[in-house]
Amino acid sequence: MAQFEEVSKQSSQHPKPAGLVLQYGTAGFRTNAKHLDHIMFRMGLLATLRSKKTKATIGVMVTASHNPEEDNGVKLIDPMGEMVTPAWEGYATQLANAEQGDLLTALKDIIEKESINMSQEANVFVGKDTRSSSASLSQAVLDGVLLNFDSFLNFFLHFSHHFYYGLVTTPQLHYMVCCQNTQGKYGEATIEGYYRKLCQAFIQLTKNASNCTDDQKHLSVDGANGIGALKVREMESHLRRELQISLFNDGSKGKLNHQCGADFVKVQQKPPTGININPGERCCSFDGDADRIVYYYTDSDGQFHLLDGDKIATLISTFLKELLTQAGLDLKIAVVQTAYANGSSTHYLEDTMKVIVRCTKTGVKHLHHAAQEFDIGVYFEANGHGTVLFSKVAEEKIQQLAEDPNMNDERKRAARLLQNTINVINQTVGDAISDMLLIEAILAIRGMTVQQWDAIYSDLPNRQLKVKVSDRRVIDTTDAERRAVSPAGLQEAIDTLVKKHRLARSFVRPSGTEDVVRVYAEAETQESADSLAHEVSLAVYRLAGGVGDEPKPLH
Repeated sequence: MAQFEEVSKQSSQHPKPAGLVLQYGTAGFRTNAKHLDHIMFRMGLLATLRSKKTKATIGVMVTASHNPEEDNGVKLIDPMGEMVTPAWEGYATQLANAEQGDLLTALKDIIEKESINMSQEANVFVGKDTRSSSASLSQAVLDGVLLNFDSFLNFFLHFSHHFYYGLVTTPQLHYMVCCQNTQGKYGEATIEGYYRKLCQAFIQLTKNASNCTDDQKHLSVDGANGIGALKVREMESHLRRELQISLFNDGSKGKLNHQCGADFVKVQQKPPTGININPGERCCSFDGDADRIVYYYTDSDGQFHLLDGDKIATLISTFLKELLTQAGLDLKIAVVQTAYANGSSTHYLEDTMKVIVRCTKTGVKHLHHAAQEFDIGVYFEANGHGTVLFSKVAEEKIQQLAEDPNMNDERKRAARLLQNTINVINQTVGDAISDMLLIEAILAIRGMTVQQWDAIYSDLPNRQLKVKVSDRRVIDTTDAERRAVSPAGLQEAIDTLVKKHRLARSFVRPSGTEDVVRVYAEAETQESADSLAHEVSLAVYRLAGGVGDEPKPLH
């Protein structure tokens, strides 16, 4: 076929480095940008096949999220704005690793397995972040999309002042793919439509706040020198004076994700560089592609306080549960966590708030899937990636109540608050901008300071470490990654070590991308958590084939 010959010809312009093998994981492909040209071209091909298969718009996002600036990556977005289905993750890996001479065979194999109608029109939205490599790599994606079997391209263009077209946050692209495929029922598939929907809902919510001062409306935002900073600037005009943002690390100087951003703040447990924090002032940090958010403040003694994904999930779920009670709606609400969730948050939700808590394997796709099992599913990873999902039944019941002329004022007010809450949330994926607006609205409505929010429960001190091993596959886990099945003796060793500390727990899991084993420990004191993490790291090193020097004690 002539089009296959053209694919073969064009692919030679995007040659695969000899011997390079990459795996499509939860975050898509991600590595040093200089290794990704062939991957991008091939993901353009695959996105077009996926579009033909689903008869829907598919998204391709060029980003490496919280990784260093020299890295880049790509992830595919399915029709409802969700992550691409697992079977197609396999096709992505297969296509990416096919040697040059085997590329056509790999393509034909996918077409045959999926019974793809090659005459079907295709539609692909492509977005990119602010990395210097994103321009050429997104062009490589387009090269694959444009030629693929004479497919039709609908490349999402956005012109605004000096911003380049294609510059969007990852959640914005997820949102617009969903809007496009629901014929506008979820919203308008434009950046302006995104801002209007979220900000109008935010303004409606904050009308229910009593006597907010300008200080209470002020928020310092660390944009990680990434795409989120640009988009916050664009959005500000839609917020009127309901939220006053001081933007730091806006990309005008400083490197993307370097000593700033949500991942830095979460891991280092300290404020980012490039931000001025006054004691008690509310601050938040996005990651590089604005799908994660964490909050924090410093107290009068200069001590740093982090409010991560667990604290965010707790704030949101308690707010929603209160509204459901006020509205008299019998809807099942649950919080979905991973093993990394702080034990104090789990105890508070289960014992105090009487909310269902479900634990899943690490990875947003696992949390998203579990959250879909409930009327309202709140999911956040501890790193700040998360959102809220509402079932169709839940949305319909809330709408009926809000529009019922015979309903009493309190129930109707609660239903309308729930409606606006739904509209401020990006249900397709974790979204730092959307989550920020929701958190700010909840704090305003409840008249809470960041310190009062933080005081809902006290986090158990914890420590995360990693141990280099010769092959991470020697580690196998069960019980949502909370217990190790292999190597033999490792879980027994961890159980023995945990018993030496009060209020302690620890687990290990293999990294999804590199030959390291990740160790998590928490205990009553930081000294105890540090000690436990080190002891478990030594057990991993000795039983799982550690590489290099033995882990050293933490100081």
